[in-house]
Amino acid sequence: MNALSKLLKNRYALSTVVTTLIILVISVLLASVVTYFAINVVSTRVQEESLHLTKQHIWHNSTATSGTVAYSQASLMVINTGGRDIVIDKLAVRGQECSWNNSDSSNKQLVLYCTTNNPISADMSYIYNFNITGTNTVNFDGTDYTFQVANSDLVLQSGYTLLLYIVNPDSITINDIGLTVSITLYTAQAMYYREANVQAVSAT
Repeated sequence: MNALSKLLKNRYALSTVVTTLIILVISVLLASVVTYFAINVVSTRVQEESLHLTKQHIWHNSTATSGTVAYSQASLMVINTGGRDIVIDKLAVRGQECSWNNSDSSNKQLVLYCTTNNPISADMSYIYNFNITGTNTVNFDGTDYTFQVANSDLVLQSGYTLLLYIVNPDSITINDIGLTVSITLYTAQAMYYREANVQAVSAT
């Protein structure tokens, strides 16, 4: 009888050990799944789209001829601080979409851009004599940067800076000087909004 009791106890003891091992294995597997999920979430967030918009300006030259490159302009600096490259598919000023290149019309509407990985601290200034058929050189912080006319959507790599000049954005006139006007940038994932006061300038 004593031998039978010992055998039963040993069987029960073996069952307890196996059960404990199963629980430990399941716990480890669950912990691994949770860790893997957390790593994926963090990696995804690191690669999220993130743009910093600054140096926004809108200028109007009341002495310039309407439709010329000196008449009205807007500027914007875009820094890609996210972990992925992005495509800028539209720009708008006061809700009006800006043409990438409509320089053949009587109202010269176009966007000039320059991409760089250099840090730029200098502000963007009004340029009254842009060349709409070729390249343009603008100096920031003692360095010359080449601007060219955009013809389609713009790609901005992660860590790079995009400098933009919008020539003759729609509906900017002498009556807007001193008013606050919006500049909106659109990507496939989001829209980015900034405001600027319309400044009066002259072609000098």
